[in-house]
Amino acid sequence: MIDALQNQLFEDIPFVENPVYEKIIQDIGLNKFSIIDAFFSSEMVSQLRQSLLNKHEEDRFKKAAIGNRVNEVIVKTIRGDQILWIDESLPNAAEHLFFDQINDLVSYLNTTCFMGILHKEFHYALYPKGTFYKRHIDTFQNDDRRKLSFVCYLNTEDWKPENGGELVLYLDENGIETEKIIYPFPGRIVIFESQIIEHEVKLVETERLSITGWLKTR
Repeated sequence: MIDALQNQLFEDIPFVENPVYEKIIQDIGLNKFSIIDAFFSSEMVSQLRQSLLNKHEEDRFKKAAIGNRVNEVIVKTIRGDQILWIDESLPNAAEHLFFDQINDLVSYLNTTCFMGILHKEFHYALYPKGTFYKRHIDTFQNDDRRKLSFVCYLNTEDWKPENGGELVLYLDENGIETEKIIYPFPGRIVIFESQIIEHEVKLVETERLSITGWLKTR
């Protein structure tokens, strides 16, 4: 009886189409990636930026490594960013809002596309001047659960292309490799298929801030 009542409640809730989420779905279906500006409000981006900077000042970040958490090796010639994993179970106010929107997106993707996303992981990322991340792909030999890669840029409003740190996606267009250059403007998000698209972060000329993460299947 309880299950029947719960099913009836879900049936009575009308589905509301979200145009931003629909654009993400359409973009990924056609191109394997999507770029959305102002996915988060400027106020929220500012709060997340301050959260990142506060935690960095507390010396809580560590140098990023190559590989997953089971097999991590720091290689300065490949990547130079500093990261701090975000614990969804212990969020501050800004992180709570961040995860609310991410969970809403995940629910939408699972409902409309049956993507089977069950887990997620996110970290703050700070690239000091002079650092980069060489071309790579976001899956591991011993862990292929990452379905979608997600980047949200937290740079200041006066960010300019000459500050560097652009993301380059390497795409296959009818057998010909092309490059998609994406500048890390504040509030912009990039979502792409983790197991398909190789990418890199170009040389950073001005400190570059972001949240990076992955939506994962079973």
